[in-house]
Parts: sequence; C-alpha cells; structure tokens
Amino acid sequence: MKIAALQQKFHGSKKKTVEYTCKAIEEAAKNGAKFVVLGELHQDRYFCINENTDNFDLAEDYEKDLIFWSDIAKKNSVVLVASLFEKRTLGLYHNTAVIFEKDGRIAGKYRKMHIPDDPAFYEKFYFTPGDLGFEPIKTSVGKIGLLVCWDQWYPEAARLMALKGADLLVYPTAIGWFDDDCDDEKKRQLEAWITIQRSHAIANGLPLISVNRVGKESDDKGVLDGIRFWGNSFAAGAQGEILASADDGEEMILYADIDFKRSENVRRIWPFLRDRRIDAYAGLTKRFID
Repeated sequence: MKIAALQQKFHGSKKKTVEYTCKAIEEAAKNGAKFVVLGELHQDRYFCINENTDNFDLAEDYEKDLIFWSDIAKKNSVVLVASLFEKRTLGLYHNTAVIFEKDGRIAGKYRKMHIPDDPAFYEKFYFTPGDLGFEPIKTSVGKIGLLVCWDQWYPEAARLMALKGADLLVYPTAIGWFDDDCDDEKKRQLEAWITIQRSHAIANGLPLISVNRVGKESDDKGVLDGIRFWGNSFAAGAQGEILASADDGEEMILYADIDFKRSENVRRIWPFLRDRRIDAYAGLTKRFID
C-alpha cells in the first residue's frame, strides 16, 4: 500500500493552511497514495503554546470540519487521517483524530489519551483525556492503530493496539524545540523521539507512520520566543527500518510503500508476542511499585 504523510507548516490562517493541505492531498492521490496522514491539529496554529480561554472558540467548527474533511477524502478517494479540536459539549473538549474512509464516511475516531503539560505545550488546559481507549479502527486499507503525539512515548499504548490486531501504528504529531536549546540537547530530543517510535514498530512487529509539522510558531502572549517544530516525519517497517523520512524544516509529501505481509514474516522470526510473560505483568497496572 502506498501511503502519504503530509509534513506541513502553519500558513498564517486556517483558510490558507487548509488550502495548502487540500492541494497536497490531491497531489498525493494523483501519485497513487491510498492512505494519507495529516499532522496533529493541522488546520491551524498550535494554540496550546499558551493558556487562553478564547482559544476554545477554535473548536466551534468541529462538526463543520468533519463534513469538510469527509468531502475531501471522498473527492480524492483516499483513506484520510485528520486531527481536530473536538467540542464535545459545553466546557468539554478533546484532541481527536478521525479516520475518513475513501467514500467519505467516518471509519472511526480516537481521542488523545496522554495529555502533556509542559512549557509551550499546555494541552491539559484545553483537552480532556480520551475515553475511547486503544481500539484499532477498521478501514478498507487495514486496521489502523491511531494514536496522537504524546501517546508516542508510551509502549503500553502501542502494545494494546497491537494486541487488538492493528496492522499499522499511526502518530499525528506536533513536537518541536526552543531555539535557545543547545545543539546537543536538540539532537538528544530528536534522536529520542525517533528511537522510541521505531522501538514500538520493533517490539510489536508492525509498520509505523509518524507525521510532524514544521516551521516556527510564536507565542502570541510574548512570554516565550516560540516553538520551532522539527519535522523529521518518517515511516518505519516492522523491524524499525526507516522506509522514508523528511528533513527538519521543509514542507513535503512523504511517500512510502507499506507491506502488511511483512509483519507476519517478522513476527515469525522475532516472536515477541509468543514469549510474553503475561502471568508476571500485573505490576504494569500500578502507578509505581514501592
């Protein structure tokens, strides 16, 4: 299966950003992509850079956004992963990823489970932790283990998706560094980010797609200088091998060929699921073992 991952930046407004995205999806479809993955909260700026109650207004178009991206998936006949700011009811919001089938219907959605709270990543202010669990979404291109950004640091999330039959792990992401960080620290962060996700592919014998944004986005309150999103979107195979990767600054459509049959071959030679000691893992459900 040919996939396309859209590494893009914020274009100054939702309208201009969405226009760019739609053109990129159309190009990906014309180039044979059957499955297209967009980054985290791709429609607009990364508003979680500070805490501002006015930003909740950005979720008011959630239902309209569902209809819009449904139409885009159908128009281009692709299975599409979008990442949206969901208003569930008054005062209750989620960071929600949605998969649209190639005929436009909603195949399923995932509400981000792990919510960070760090300088310039104030997501706990905006998002309620997900309540849909770790459930692969059935699509015409396979069962998708859809997770979002901060989820990518947790092996439990990837494992549960694998144990429930996911064919592919997918991580829409928005992660970056501060320009004031030293080069060594930036390198350590980036290598850790790539390594942890490749390890999920290896440990579960599954291919994986991670899509990050690029570009520098400022703090409109002026408290921080801003975030420079580091890109480096990539696709990995079932042994963690890099199938395709992007750089740290340019918008691009990243293409890769995903072979689901390879997962079975890899799991036959590395039977991690067979050798799991499920009788000895009860402690994993505890916060800490004193």
